[in-house]
Amino acid sequence: MVGETPSASGVKSPDHYDFDDPLFLHPSNNGVVSVISFKLTGTENFRIWKISMTRALKVRNKLGFVDKTFPKPSEDETKIHKWERVNVVVCSRILGSVSESLYANHACSDNASNIWSGLSETYSKADGSVVFNVHQKINSLTQSGLSVSQYYSKLDALWKEFDGLVNLSEFTCEASVDFVNHSKLNEADAVLVWFR
Repeated sequence: MVGETPSASGVKSPDHYDFDDPLFLHPSNNGVVSVISFKLTGTENFRIWKISMTRALKVRNKLGFVDKTFPKPSEDETKIHKWERVNVVVCSRILGSVSESLYANHACSDNASNIWSGLSETYSKADGSVVFNVHQKINSLTQSGLSVSQYYSKLDALWKEFDGLVNLSEFTCEASVDFVNHSKLNEADAVLVWFR
């Protein structure tokens, strides 16, 4: 039949590929092309980098290589070889999305989940200076010629970044009510700044 690969060739026809298999590599899925449009530079952009990389890996069905939900097979030699090949591609994707100064620290690692956890361990912790800088940006942001929608977008992005850096646990005491009210007042003040 036209379009089918003869079985004698030993090559699978496209309708026999399992595109949902994490071990499947599309011909365009190489480690050279960057999967996100910016590079991780450190603590200041780790959160947005991780969100972007998680999406990029998830859409390619490769997130299991970094979150350890798809571990290396232990018995089937063919699957072990495929897993190692895909793992190298994922390593290349991750390393291709970090700045040159960070690359050297992780270039010798041959396991995607080790690179991922190493980057997370190092850059997910926001110290006081990063939180302070974001808070300063929020407080000093002015409309200065921006449209209301542009100003709101910048302000909203900064608040989301601040919220991501300051992970506060749920309070169960009476102080929690005061804290929630304080947070709502800060948000209301930020909205009032628009109309000044």
